[in-house]
Amino acid sequence: MVLLKVLRIHQWTKNLFLFLPLFFAGAFLEWNPLLSCILGFVLFSLTASAVYIINDIRDVEEDRLHPEKKHRPFASGAWSMRSGQVLAALLVGGSFAVAYWLQPNFLWVLLAYFAINLAYSAGLKKVALLDITMIATGFVLRVVAGGVLAVLPISSWIIIMTFLLALFLGLAKRRDDLLILRDSGKKLRQSLDGYNLPFIQSAMVLMAGVVMVSYIMYTMSPEVIARMGSDKLYITGLFVLIGLLRYLQLTLVFEKSGNPSKILLKDRGIQLSLLLWVLSFVVLLYADSIVLP
Repeated sequence: MVLLKVLRIHQWTKNLFLFLPLFFAGAFLEWNPLLSCILGFVLFSLTASAVYIINDIRDVEEDRLHPEKKHRPFASGAWSMRSGQVLAALLVGGSFAVAYWLQPNFLWVLLAYFAINLAYSAGLKKVALLDITMIATGFVLRVVAGGVLAVLPISSWIIIMTFLLALFLGLAKRRDDLLILRDSGKKLRQSLDGYNLPFIQSAMVLMAGVVMVSYIMYTMSPEVIARMGSDKLYITGLFVLIGLLRYLQLTLVFEKSGNPSKILLKDRGIQLSLLLWVLSFVVLLYADSIVLP
């Protein structure tokens, strides 16, 4: 269905970061904050879809030169740009109105996310390093939104890990663009002038290492152990490591790093490591809370 492609439903997986404060706080079984986060996820996703529509309309000429993006609804002509503008306005207006009703402070986070993405689309995406920094900031705002909706404090470690992981994924996407430039001669982003393959590969390895260290330090910090009631959380780091190594393998060995959302939906290795990470956390944090009939 063309509308689903316009909304880029597969990109909504990024907004699952909104549930991280709830998950790490061991409060995933509390209905009221969970419901608030579910509604917030929907509103964030609709706002993100509006951002994608605006960005796709602005980049329609560049997308027509891209081997994959040329099939997007606006670039291919399957959806008119006028209809896209109307849809984006409805999504933004409706999402902001419901966000204010749900939680006024959540609206401010949503506004910040929308403003950052507008600035990104307007030209800041052309500046190397600043482009991926703004993308990473968007992920941090998703986490902040989750904390606001669930009325939970957000650990500085979660903010740090989210930011670094998003930088890691952003670098992988830029590497994919460089491979297209190398193979076809088509420069799809102006920011590519500030990147090359050796730099990106070194930066990705650096980011992966820092993410892993940050995660281990988070699981072993005294305040987290006291709050979670478990000193065994470091065990879950095994699956974080496997997931990072798998993504590096997909990027550096198989050269399939163009779209993190599609990788999450299709790659069995990433899915398995994520599933085992969640299950290990559930066992350590929620086992005592689950009452069997």
